[in-house]
Amino acid sequence: MSSNEPVPGRYRHYKGGEYEVVGVARHSETDELLVVYKPLYNATGLWVRPRAMFLETVTHNGETVPRFAYIGPNPS
Repeated sequence: MSSNEPVPGRYRHYKGGEYEVVGVARHSETDELLVVYKPLYNATGLWVRPRAMFLETVTHNGETVPRFAYIGPNPS
């Protein structure tokens, strides 16, 4: 997986929730790239987050970790 482009698959948020990334979309007005994803732990629908924010690292419990870490292919 490229660190510059999220691929479809399962990701774990640094706080523990698992998500399915559907793909990357482009904002119609700004051309900003947005990651389209949905939580796997509830049915709240699709969400988007700027690609840069999705890929950034955060400090959690004194460690630098990815905000979302790839854990495998999309669920069937």
